[in-house]
Amino acid sequence: MKRIVIGLIVFLVLIQFVPYGRDHSNPKGVSEPKWSSPQTRTLFMRACGDCHSNETKWPWYSNIAPVSWMVYRHVEEGREHFNISMWGVQKKNKGDEAAEEVEEGEMPLASYLLAHPEARLSKAQKHTLIEGLKRTFGEEKQEEEDED
Repeated sequence: MKRIVIGLIVFLVLIQFVPYGRDHSNPKGVSEPKWSSPQTRTLFMRACGDCHSNETKWPWYSNIAPVSWMVYRHVEEGREHFNISMWGVQKKNKGDEAAEEVEEGEMPLASYLLAHPEARLSKAQKHTLIEGLKRTFGEEKQEEEDED
């Protein structure tokens, strides 16, 4: 048992030297969408901004592997799919899916909400955010579904 504990400690120390997940840069934003209201932007930044903008707040635990790997990957994927700091520049920016993702409870991720209770929105705030996202980004195109 003692060897297992020592081995685990050594392993945890060694993985701290893996460079993946250490780049906590926030590239300069190019442009943002024209928000439907300041409140929409405020709610978005509170619940979604860490992963879907270049204004990520990197918490202390984002420096400790293996958690740093997960946090970095979430931010990397979030920015890749939908980044409000690169509005009009990013080729694939799925803004039209934002309201639906929030409405269906797919965003923010449950793991994010556990670590960021401030991102948890009341029903009224969630409704305000969803309506604001629809006005800002439009809704996902239903044309293909309507044709079927």
